[in-house]
Amino acid sequence: MRILAIDPGYERLGIAILEKDRKTGKETWIYSETFRTHPGDEFVDRLQAIGSHITHIIDLYQPVMMAIENLFLSNNQKTAMRVSETRGALLLLAKQGGLEVHEFTPLQIKTAVGGHGRADKKSVIAMTQKLIAIPDAKRLDDEYDAIACGLTFFAYYRP
Repeated sequence: MRILAIDPGYERLGIAILEKDRKTGKETWIYSETFRTHPGDEFVDRLQAIGSHITHIIDLYQPVMMAIENLFLSNNQKTAMRVSETRGALLLLAKQGGLEVHEFTPLQIKTAVGGHGRADKKSVIAMTQKLIAIPDAKRLDDEYDAIACGLTFFAYYRP
């Protein structure tokens, strides 16, 4: 089963394609990146760039489900609103692409990947690298967060 996993954002968006073999139960990294939009662009143009890119990723990799992190409460209401709007667009694109959507809280992700709900970013990244083979490359937190979200999907999903 191939999934699209997303750590939502409008400046930086973590994207991962993971696959799980039904026979062996082994998860495999297929692709991941941090997609960036230009800070000088209008929000609607940034949203359009994200939408075009995610549509391309869906068409290219043909995932059947999407795992996406739920929005955590932020002190910055403007940022929280923009991320929320981005999530809405991503949920729509997933449905239009025929993907079943599964949402996970940061607590669920930290628990599934980091071993406990208070795991910090470094612990989650370290465990992500132990749980799935990822080619060596410099990666931003957003990319690791997307991979961790995908691993959380596989930890919780029961067909």
